[in-house]
Amino acid sequence: MQTAVEAATRPGVRDRSSLRWWVLAVVATAQLMVVLDTTIVNIALPSAQSDLGFSNGDRQWVVTAYALAFGSLLLLGGRISDMFGTKVTFLVGLVGFAGASALGGAAGSFESLVVARALQGVFGALLAPAARSVLTTTFTDGKDRATAFGVFGAVAGAGGAIGLLLGGLLTEHLSWRWTMYVNLAFALLAFVGGALLLKRSGRNRDATLDVPGTALVSAGLFGIVYGLANAESHSWGSADTWGFLVAGTVLLAAFAWWQARATNPLLPLRVLLDRNRGASYLAVLVLGAGMFGVFLFLTYYLQQTLGYTPVRTGLAFLPMVGVMVIMSVLSTTVLVPRLGPKPVVPLGMGLAAAGLVWMTSLGLHSSYAGHIMPALLVSGVGIGLATPPAMSLATYGVAAQDAGVASAAVNTMQQVGGSIGTALLNTLATTTAVHYLVGRNPRDPLTLAQAALHGYATTYWWSAGFFALGLLLSLLLYRRGATGPDPVTVAAPVTEPATDLAKEGS
Repeated sequence: MQTAVEAATRPGVRDRSSLRWWVLAVVATAQLMVVLDTTIVNIALPSAQSDLGFSNGDRQWVVTAYALAFGSLLLLGGRISDMFGTKVTFLVGLVGFAGASALGGAAGSFESLVVARALQGVFGALLAPAARSVLTTTFTDGKDRATAFGVFGAVAGAGGAIGLLLGGLLTEHLSWRWTMYVNLAFALLAFVGGALLLKRSGRNRDATLDVPGTALVSAGLFGIVYGLANAESHSWGSADTWGFLVAGTVLLAAFAWWQARATNPLLPLRVLLDRNRGASYLAVLVLGAGMFGVFLFLTYYLQQTLGYTPVRTGLAFLPMVGVMVIMSVLSTTVLVPRLGPKPVVPLGMGLAAAGLVWMTSLGLHSSYAGHIMPALLVSGVGIGLATPPAMSLATYGVAAQDAGVASAAVNTMQQVGGSIGTALLNTLATTTAVHYLVGRNPRDPLTLAQAALHGYATTYWWSAGFFALGLLLSLLLYRRGATGPDPVTVAAPVTEPATDLAKEGS
């Protein structure tokens, strides 16, 4: 094995600091692909629904199948990343995600589309924690780490809105199927960059998979999300609703019990028990649930109530994307290093809640400049303030052997929040609209439009409630003061040139 001095003096070997920003670009590309797939199909859903002939009640599963598979398997993906190395896991995840996207684009039925979306979630669960683990171990200097996570947080926060814009462009000018096929381009770029820039890390042969833990957490999360989704077609009092909710809760409690006793737990409790990390996981969960009130149901409002085209709908979100990017960088590079997370994250939560409350006043003839954009800007500022520091601090100070699973836990919370938010809010929107139509003429277009508005307003209120809960939790749980430099001391998994790697055979 070569020494560090030999490696540093060999011809053609670049200094790590000159490559790590390229690593950030590769990781950000992969993260963008994963995150935008939570929303890119939203705008395409009406076209896909018309093409494949599925019902309004079924359409949520096109969104939920991805988020549920992703969220329930992320912890397993994180542990696999720790066991087999980040580079291998990252590249396998990219190839699998691309393949699943191709299947989805070619889907000839509702069932095949849902299966493809679920497969995207499975391979996304491999890809996302490996990507975050690379970022965590590459950027160990405090200032550079803050910048890197600012960019990463901006991608994570704005990716959903970018997905709406891209989905609109592809649907309107090509076909809804291209909201799937576009992932092949993202995956190719990230694969080439990852193959060249990431150094193959050693396999941890002592670690084993926690099969009981994986089964418990996956089944528990499925039970909760499926139960919430069932409330739309059954009722809250039906055994098909509360039975799954109770079973899911019991299984998650059993998962927590097992993690405290397992020899090689899927999610070591030491990762969660740090106060700032625990607060960050809860904040990311709340953000995931609340953001769907903005992206999913405001999309339906713009298209179905105001008659926006898919492209115009995507463009409507651009101001929000802009302020989210600006506030993401500002919060991680300026505010949190000076003030700590305690004032910044709660402030972001409060502003996001205010923006959602503003949206409840939207009507049949609301203007974009006077009503919609201001609410989007306020929400964007809030989400941009809260998301990056929460995601960064969720992996702050983790041990090297837990980097993958800690990164997975962040994405798990985000996707589980999104799954719960989608299922719950879709159920609430539908049931509210149905209740509004009781005693009214369901054939009157104006009455139907008002019913839809009541459904959307309900989702905005609930999303605002999620953010208000996040404000309270982050205010109570985060420690006061700045966190200081991250004590991570792991060497960055950045590369030697491909020719040298080929010579070494590793």
